[in-house]
Amino acid sequence: MIQIGVKAPDFTLQDQNGKPFHLAEQVGKKVLLSFHPLAWTGVCRDQMLSLENNFERLSRLNTVAVGLSIDSVPSKKAWADAIGLKKTRILADFWPHGEVAKLYDLFREKDGFSQRANVIIDEPQIVIFVKTYPISQLPDIEEIIRFLETGKG
Repeated sequence: MIQIGVKAPDFTLQDQNGKPFHLAEQVGKKVLLSFHPLAWTGVCRDQMLSLENNFERLSRLNTVAVGLSIDSVPSKKAWADAIGLKKTRILADFWPHGEVAKLYDLFREKDGFSQRANVIIDEPQIVIFVKTYPISQLPDIEEIIRFLETGKG
């Protein structure tokens, strides 16, 4: 997986509303890339809802949190509507298939989707946190918020 201390690879992906999210435009903010394997699964739903439910807390910490998976924009839109995402952007790493997950060395070739992972990028776009999780495990949002508050995992 991508290493702490390296410049975050730049990318542009569309969110669930078809709007582009360009990482380079986030300079000056921290960015949480929350990779999840597939939309329409329970743990992935809970992972995205943890971002939504903590949107204001993350914003107060100068952090933009986005979800990413290999699903298409129409699938992301339907899923975001179905689970009630109003503020959190979820990005379609659909085509080229898993390109951003591959840039971050988080793509599971044998499965065709990304690891479940969180990557935090600081204001000048250096990777400062990387953690992968078992596919069946919900990442702990409190761990992420503590890291953002203290700089320690």
